[in-house]
Amino acid sequence: MLYFDINYLLFVGPAFLLALWAQYRVKSTYHEAQRMPAPLSGAAAARHILDSAGLRDVQIEQVGGFLTDHYDPRGRILRLSPENYQSRSLAAVGIAAHEAGHALQDAHQYAPLVIRNAAVPMANIGSNIGVIMFIIGMAMASTAGQMVAWGGVAMFSLVVFFQVVNLPVEFNASSRAKAQLVQLGIIDQQGLVEVNRVLNAAALTYVAGTLQAIMTLLYFVTRLSGDRR
Repeated sequence: MLYFDINYLLFVGPAFLLALWAQYRVKSTYHEAQRMPAPLSGAAAARHILDSAGLRDVQIEQVGGFLTDHYDPRGRILRLSPENYQSRSLAAVGIAAHEAGHALQDAHQYAPLVIRNAAVPMANIGSNIGVIMFIIGMAMASTAGQMVAWGGVAMFSLVVFFQVVNLPVEFNASSRAKAQLVQLGIIDQQGLVEVNRVLNAAALTYVAGTLQAIMTLLYFVTRLSGDRR
């Protein structure tokens, strides 16, 4: 089985540890920045950014959960978790501005975002079916099994493609967010330091996810190549 192979752990272990560290950094920096006041709530800051860019048709809604903030390009809706919707903190305006950055990308047809959105359905399929096909193919221990396993590798490569394309999308959204927060006078340079810490910690989670996907794909290829020899 895939998850009981020590070699798999050796491949993916470092990325998994990085992901744990990233999650810790996100929570710690977020909670610290939550205690630092901002002149606007997260929802108000996002509204200000969107309106200043002429995106008055983009709606802002509150959604349940912790750090469930996201921008929905299909409905043109920016959804913020309760803490970031209501709170007047640097954490809230930083996260809200980041999501508003995705709305700005959408409005300007930012190429990596367009590619990422198009890749979402296939990446979702690849993350599930690709792994299943690989496990089944390896269990078959035959030429046909090898073909099934390689098919799984091809499917999972779509996940890696999505993760790689997603990195510039997230980094660019944060850059847009920080620029808008300062230009619109929502935060000063001192506040920018704290927002930077929050968004940089969040970016690390995307780096860890990309690394884990790449190392998983390398494990699949190495395992299959070794069996073929």
